Amino acid sequence: MKPQALIAAGFSSGSPRIQSSRDEQPFHEWVLPDGRLWTAFYRIGTGYLLRFPDLADFTLSPSGNDITAHPAPGVSEQTVEHLYLNQVLPLALSRQGRLVFHASAVEIEDAAVAFMGESGKGKSTLAASFATCGFRFLTDDGLLVESGDGGHQVMPSHPSIRLWLDSKAALIAPDTPTAPALEFTSKSRFLANDRIAFCDQARPLRRVYFLGDGSAATCVFERLAPTEAMLELVKHSFLLDIEEQDMLAAHFDELSALASRPIFYRLDYPRRYEDLAAVREAIVQHAAQKSDPE
Repeated sequence: MKPQALIAAGFSSGSPRIQSSRDEQPFHEWVLPDGRLWTAFYRIGTGYLLRFPDLADFTLSPSGNDITAHPAPGVSEQTVEHLYLNQVLPLALSRQGRLVFHASAVEIEDAAVAFMGESGKGKSTLAASFATCGFRFLTDDGLLVESGDGGHQVMPSHPSIRLWLDSKAALIAPDTPTAPALEFTSKSRFLANDRIAFCDQARPLRRVYFLGDGSAATCVFERLAPTEAMLELVKHSFLLDIEEQDMLAAHFDELSALASRPIFYRLDYPRRYEDLAAVREAIVQHAAQKSDPE
């Protein structure tokens, strides 16, 4: 079954091409923690160009419905696919007016529990920890949330999890198959199987936990007020065009409706692999508690 998120945009791969210099400055940039440029955002006509230096260019139609990739010479098909699924597609979905966040999510008692945080805060490690212990994950990153008459639902993403070497060693069985390596990262990507359980159906959103820095000695849950939840949701949103006022206004309206729900908490816990079982149990118990009336 192909997850719904993957059929939300038309994708095609063009021929490799050298990334020629551009006269104009990007209207937005993503920069890695070490200061290197990760993505440059340009306008081309009424559409967009997303440039990943030395890896690939992606052109997007104004609506975000059509995407074409042009890899840099020598860049693998797997790298292009990864950039599309994890970076470009969430941005294209945001252009279509949909809510997408930097977050992982797992299924607990037929509901979705999401973990949001900056890179390195443990989103993927938590998802993998649950997925290898009898729970199913919905996404490793690129959390797509849709609203309806029954509330908000989390849609399943592509069935894979990416982990750093230390998390791989602690959580993944040695003979678990891995996807081909990528040029730009030492992370390993693991496809869902009988050992890494994946949920391919939408689930109602029950909890969102914003991950702390790991300074807590035990699991600590702190309920967030709607204004605090709103600020965190803005921080972790995928947004293609941060300057289009009408789109931003609609986005903030949807975020405000989501943030008004009593499901948002800060979560901090010690970052020790030997404590993960206790962390999982604490999250399961906390997520099972009835929220305040909505």
